[in-house]
Amino acid sequence: MATMNTPQTIKFGTDGWRAVIADDFTYEAVRAVAQGIAAYVAGDSRPVVVGHDARFSAELFAQEVCRVLAANGIHVILCDAVAPTPVITWTVVDRKAVGGVVVTASHNPAEFNGIKYKPDYGGSASQEVVDAIEVEVERAQREGIKTMTFAEAVEKGLVEKYDPYPAYEAQVARRVDLAALRSAGLRVLHDPMFGAGCGYLTRLLSGGSTTVHEVHGERNPGFAGLHPEPIAQYLPETMATMRKGGYDLAIANDGDADRIGVVDETGRFLNQLQMAALYTMYLLEQRKEMGPVVRSLTSTSMLDELGKQFNVPVIETKVGFKFIGPEMIQQDAIIGCEESGGFAFRGHIPERDGILAALYTMDMILKYGKPLSAILALLEERVGPHAYTRRDVRFPRDGYEAQKSRVYSLLREQPPTEVGGTGITSTRTDDGAKLYLADGSWVLVRMSGTEPLMRIYSEAPTLGRAQELVDQLASWVESRGIALPAMAEA
Repeated sequence: MATMNTPQTIKFGTDGWRAVIADDFTYEAVRAVAQGIAAYVAGDSRPVVVGHDARFSAELFAQEVCRVLAANGIHVILCDAVAPTPVITWTVVDRKAVGGVVVTASHNPAEFNGIKYKPDYGGSASQEVVDAIEVEVERAQREGIKTMTFAEAVEKGLVEKYDPYPAYEAQVARRVDLAALRSAGLRVLHDPMFGAGCGYLTRLLSGGSTTVHEVHGERNPGFAGLHPEPIAQYLPETMATMRKGGYDLAIANDGDADRIGVVDETGRFLNQLQMAALYTMYLLEQRKEMGPVVRSLTSTSMLDELGKQFNVPVIETKVGFKFIGPEMIQQDAIIGCEESGGFAFRGHIPERDGILAALYTMDMILKYGKPLSAILALLEERVGPHAYTRRDVRFPRDGYEAQKSRVYSLLREQPPTEVGGTGITSTRTDDGAKLYLADGSWVLVRMSGTEPLMRIYSEAPTLGRAQELVDQLASWVESRGIALPAMAEA
């Protein structure tokens, strides 16, 4: 049993623990997290699923997790190749596992890796689960970590290698008519951003007249210098290809394929708030699914308007599927939405799935019988004009926690009374600081739990107004003595 030389503080963010490879994300730290998870599930005879994305040495880090779990007497189901996080998460449910460990840093830059833990219900770990695991990780750092060689774990039958694709395909076929999609003649451009989604849409949609052309479809642990987040600023090549014509839509997925970005047939990126509203309208109007809608506080008020029109409740949660997922389960919600392009659907897992979301986007086109641009126009007729923007402020890593504390203290203790000339009617400060304005607009400051980032969000009737609100709130923060590095529009 080994102990860590200089134990580091390991904290989980909105969905898992992430750190810079070889700096904080080391074999030693990964083993400590694995030991903490082993202690958390101790006494439960069910297996643990382990999988990984396409990042640098992800399979080797996954083997470290297996070594520790097996040494603790836990049977491990190890996915036999790179797999999207939602595929691994579905395996947890399908194989009736106690939980799942995914080695991934999701949409973070290439220098990061991380670990997500998925409980038996197939969603992000709730705050209670995260808190309990963190306690066990700290105990493992003090008291020691059990290990055995990977070869020994396999030889003793404690690690079972498993292909998760067939069961996942069967599951999505229960949620959407794959045969209809395959024979629809759709022309799909897929950009998996060198991540875990490579090949998945091609495989799911093969065998008919629908075609999938994949770009950035090979494994590249450095993401070829790209940031693997499916938002407009990181998809210039895909959007340019769409503007040339020849495709009905483009789908982009992040590094572990739990998020989605969508580009319509004209080459226009449909932002994540628009997609949240489109999915909700599609479920309510075309699939006739009725029930609550759950959204994070960074998501769109368009959902509130749709909720009024279809007479369904809309519930606002803190950011992260560790809050959205449990609320979906409790409310039997038809959809869960977050601003960053994560969508979960009833009847599947209470967790983001960028692959199923892609299939639903195609089914939406078939159900409405219109191109995406026309479906968006229908949405805008229903809910009126809404525009959204987000700016990212990247701080130096050193000193970030102190800056984070200063920003939050300022906004919570001495908030502005107006932004952009409009009064503030209410505030929410349990997760960042969200300011609701008298004209129905809102602006939010939130400090990342996984990167040294301050994100400023806004939704307003026009893009110019949303940008103005972001600029005004940033200026207000700086006027209180907090220097902000250059902001990048997301």
